[in-house]
Amino acid sequence: MPATLLLLAALGYGLATLAFLGLSGLIVASWRRRPQSRLLGLAAASTAAWGGLATLTTLGRLPPDLQFLVEVARYGAWLGLLFYILNLRLPAGAALPAALRILRGFAALLVTGLLLTGSLAMVGNSPPMLSEWASNLGLVLLTVAGLVLVEQVYRSTRAQDRWAIKFLCLGLGGLFAYDFYLYANAALFQAMDARIWAARGYVAALVAPLIAVSAARNPEWSAPVGLSRTMVFHTTSLLGAGIYLLLMAGAGYYIRLFGGEWGDVIQTVFVFAAAMLLLLLLVSGTLRARLRVFLSKHFFSYRYDYREEWLNFTRTLTEGRPGEQLCERAVEALARLLESPGGALWMREGDAAYQRASHWNWADLQGAEAADSPFVLWLAARQWVVDLDEMQSRPDLYGDLAAPAWIREANDAWLVVPLMLHDELLGFVVLKHSLGNVTFNWEVSDLLKVAARQAAAHLSQMRASNQLIVARQFESFNRTTTFVIHDLKNLVAQLSLLLANAEKHKHNPEFQADMLDTVESAVARMNKVLAQLRRGSGEMLAAESIPLADILRDAAASKQAFKLCPTLDLPDAGLKIRAERERLTRAIGHLLQNALEATPSTGRVTMRGFAQDSRAIVEIDDTGCGMDDEFIRTRLFAPFDSTKGAGMGIGAYECRETLRALGGDIEVDSTPGQGTRFRLSLPLDDNETRGDIA
Repeated sequence: MPATLLLLAALGYGLATLAFLGLSGLIVASWRRRPQSRLLGLAAASTAAWGGLATLTTLGRLPPDLQFLVEVARYGAWLGLLFYILNLRLPAGAALPAALRILRGFAALLVTGLLLTGSLAMVGNSPPMLSEWASNLGLVLLTVAGLVLVEQVYRSTRAQDRWAIKFLCLGLGGLFAYDFYLYANAALFQAMDARIWAARGYVAALVAPLIAVSAARNPEWSAPVGLSRTMVFHTTSLLGAGIYLLLMAGAGYYIRLFGGEWGDVIQTVFVFAAAMLLLLLLVSGTLRARLRVFLSKHFFSYRYDYREEWLNFTRTLTEGRPGEQLCERAVEALARLLESPGGALWMREGDAAYQRASHWNWADLQGAEAADSPFVLWLAARQWVVDLDEMQSRPDLYGDLAAPAWIREANDAWLVVPLMLHDELLGFVVLKHSLGNVTFNWEVSDLLKVAARQAAAHLSQMRASNQLIVARQFESFNRTTTFVIHDLKNLVAQLSLLLANAEKHKHNPEFQADMLDTVESAVARMNKVLAQLRRGSGEMLAAESIPLADILRDAAASKQAFKLCPTLDLPDAGLKIRAERERLTRAIGHLLQNALEATPSTGRVTMRGFAQDSRAIVEIDDTGCGMDDEFIRTRLFAPFDSTKGAGMGIGAYECRETLRALGGDIEVDSTPGQGTRFRLSLPLDDNETRGDIA
């Protein structure tokens, strides 16, 4: 036998070994201790052993007699599996027909005899010619028995269940038929055909995936064998590429053999062109899509591996940044379910029409659809996935519904998928025709509906997040505006009080000086308020280390227009806090103003500051009207709640929020008719505290 043929034969038997080793590994990995699992595993393992011994025999490492024994054992395992399957097809308590019982006994005797003959041949106790002739004839009879059993298994299976067994019958039937031709030819001519024998390993390798698919489909074998679509796809791709390369190599060999002087050049060009064609086929999206659809249709009971599809869909939907990218990813995730090359998304904001929100590989599809158009109302009511091709060929299924003109004008538009959230039509997606020629049926429709609801939930969450961001921006702006208006109200009240006193004291030099100081202070505060309004938020400026005495002094100075002057008990100049000076002064000043307004001119208001337990304390006491506990608990710090006719009800709330932002707090102790004490607690400046400790 030529060396090239021996190498090809060894490669083929090696592939068969790997294929059946993989099948055996799947069975052992999910062993369920069922009889059919044991028999299938035994048959696969014996075939893997046969392939390995055949490889070693081809390479001259082992004698052929040992391979013959393993081959007979392999036939016995496969025949045993087929007999067991026939038993499963019988009614409970029924026995095999007499003809099959005779065949079973004959097969058992034949396997035993061949094993005995092979064993005697190994020890040299049988004539070589007689042993070879008997072995070939016995193997021919075993292949005939195998073909009969395959036919009986297929015929005894109900028509509705044959989809689960047909690949096993096809694979084993093909294997037995090939071996029948091989051994019948050898028995007839007393010589084995080298080419047929060399190709036998490739035939066995091709049979392994068929047996695996049948085992995965069979309800009784589904537990021990699991076959993923990804594995089938890549195995088929690699197997097809290998067959293609073998054919091209053979063609190149004959081109070189009969090409004369130009044979080498033509062979080189041919091999390069074949390799480039294979590369183009492997990277072709259309070919890959059609291969997936073909495998799903013909090798699996359901088209989709729902676990894998759902993982890929969720991964595509949740990767990247939110916002506009989420809209694009939603279209992409739906399109990839059907091998569609592109799509576009329409969504509705408020009461406006449905506008294009995003697209994936389909930038030229434009259009808008009114929220009350018949097409939108039909989608919301029926919640169907609209097949535009079916709408043209079977308009009776859709009644009087007509697709919008901008969709009809798009030549590649295929499906319209509604995005339903509860009973609301959040939007819809238009998809291009599938690269894999996917047929739209109930399974595709159900998958798209479920996936569309998942996408709608994500898009709704994105829309709610965007609305929340906008609401927070408005809330921040409104809050800043409220605080600014409150400050302006206090300034207006202060200036109004100043004007009221001007009639009486306008000729008093001391009053004139106080009036100028008050107006200057009011102008400065107005400028600061305007600066804060230009910033557009209520955020604090950078904090600084400030003596608490300066804060209290400024707060008291801003209330000079009141008739009642507060009594100050200032802390040491070394007692400092870290805060935004103007904002804290305004907060303390508001509490001081409330105390002055609530206290008659004959009363007393005292403001003092001191340190206590590593905290800065500010107390504001008055002898005013006071407050009850319920008012303090429910209304004092509630925004927009005021007992003053022209009040905003925001001052106490702003003061408390300012103190909390600085890490402080506020306490209130009040008795109706006796007065009120506000106790403000603030953390000391850390740098100053560390310096004192040092």
